[in-house]
Parts: sequence; structure tokens; C-alpha cells
Amino acid sequence: MVIEVKNLSVKYREKNVVKNVSFTVNEGEIFGMIGVNGAGKTTTIECIEGLRNNYSGEIRVLGINPMKGRKELHKLIGVQLQETSYHDRLKVKEICKLFASFYDTKESIDDLAKEFNLYEKLDSYVGKLSGGQRQKLSIILALISKPKIVFLDELTTGLDPKSRRDMWESVLRLKKKGITVYLTTHFMEEAEYLCDRVAIMKQGQIVALDSVENLKNNHGLLDKVSFRCSHNIKNEVLMKFKTVKEIVERDNHFTISCEADTFLSELNRYIIDNNYMIFNVEVNKPSLEDVFFKYTGEILESLEEQQ
Repeated sequence: MVIEVKNLSVKYREKNVVKNVSFTVNEGEIFGMIGVNGAGKTTTIECIEGLRNNYSGEIRVLGINPMKGRKELHKLIGVQLQETSYHDRLKVKEICKLFASFYDTKESIDDLAKEFNLYEKLDSYVGKLSGGQRQKLSIILALISKPKIVFLDELTTGLDPKSRRDMWESVLRLKKKGITVYLTTHFMEEAEYLCDRVAIMKQGQIVALDSVENLKNNHGLLDKVSFRCSHNIKNEVLMKFKTVKEIVERDNHFTISCEADTFLSELNRYIIDNNYMIFNVEVNKPSLEDVFFKYTGEILESLEEQQ
């Protein structure tokens, strides 16, 4: 593991904003932390990055205590902050050279700019960049020191759909290069698309942590099977099927909460025995959003809503 957090707690003005949080991050993975604004995601990541020291508990990043070894740690990690402000009258190349001057070991600015499709903008002023180009610049600056871990805090907030997708692909390329990525987001689709493991945070506590697939499949959530039937089937009949928990029916259109494979096998036998027909069968598996709602009772902002 490259990050280990034990019993992390942070208090502001007698209010506990992070409460006894413990987790690890494995080398080479994309680790995501999701939660609504104010859940404690940014405070947690800033403690790990060595940007805060007003906490209790233990943190080790690449074996380093961020509170005591901040200077050593910052040579090994890259950080993209939730909010960044660059001088608009600096050229992209100039700010990259400035950041590169802070490190003994550094990546080629030209190579990074080409990788993130910003090469043609190296001689442009920062103030002329689009939102997506500014975010790409933030990642380039985080990668200049050849870090082993990159921290991305709310990376795609405010970006248009194309810029967001481009950014997602950029993050996946970091993983292919062996860089560990720690990502915080309040977009469910982003976490589901990018992350190997996800921690769900609510009111300063981690309430669930697992791989995306395990979160969706192993937390007692049911499939939704929808279909139309040529004949009316009484709800009492369907409730006798083994895994059925809930039925919503309107004009012979059924939505069943169940374990899909078992239910469809039983349904198939039933309609054959009764000479019925079914149409428009759809199976919807549990989503990460369903898991999040189960543990927090809240709904994160969707990308469609943001657009």
C-alpha cells in the first residue's frame, strides 16, 4: 500500500468534520472518495497531502508522515487542488518552467503538453485557456515532478461533456503509466467510470469502501426487471416467486424488484405453462448511485443536471 490512514479526525470550532476515518490505497490503483459537498473529502485529502496539520490520527504516504516529512513528501506526489489560480498574463510554457524549477527530477514539458493535447497552447497566455485546458494544465503541473501518487480533487467540476471525457481518458493513462491516483468527486458517473475502489463518505465518516463491482453486487441491492404481459398477472402470483420483494404494476406493465436471473427463469416457466407472452423485457442492475443512496440517503449531482 502507498497510503495508510488510521483513525483520522479533524475538528473545526468544536465541530467534527472528519471522524475516525481509516483506509488504505494500493499502489497503481485509482482510488475514489465520493460524497456530497461538505462530506469531508477535501479536508481528508489535504491532510494526506501534508497541507493540514490540525488533525489527530496517523497518516503514512509512501512511508512518510505528512506532518513531519512534508518537504520530502512533496517531491514524491503531485497535487491538483480543487481551486487553483494562475496568473493570466503568464504563458503556459512560462508557468510550466517555473514549476519545473522546483524539482531536481522532472518530466519533459513538451512531452507532457503533447500527452494532454496542450502542446499548441504552450505559447498562449493562461488567461486565454478554456476550462478544460486549465484543468489539463493543472494535471501537467502535478506531473512535472514525476510523482508516484497524484491527488485530483473535484477534477471535472464545471467542465463541458467533451472536456470531461477527455479528462477521464487522461486519468486512465496515468494508471497505465503505473501512477497511483487518488480522486475525490461528487459525480457518480465519474467514480464508476474511473475508480478501482471507492469510499463513500457521509458527514465526515466512511460508510462503505470496496471495489465498484462489489459495492453494486454485494450490498443487498436488488435488480429491477420490467416487462409487459399479454395477460394480467395477479401480484399475489408474482410475489410467490422466490426472490421477488416489490412489484409495481400499471396496465400490465410490471417492474419487479428481485434477483433477475432467478425471477426470469420462474417467469419463463409460468408464461409457458399459461400460454402467455411477455414483451419489452428490461433488466437494470444496481448502480453505484443506488449504493450511495442506501448508505447516505442522499443523491449526488448528476452530470446531466450539471449540464
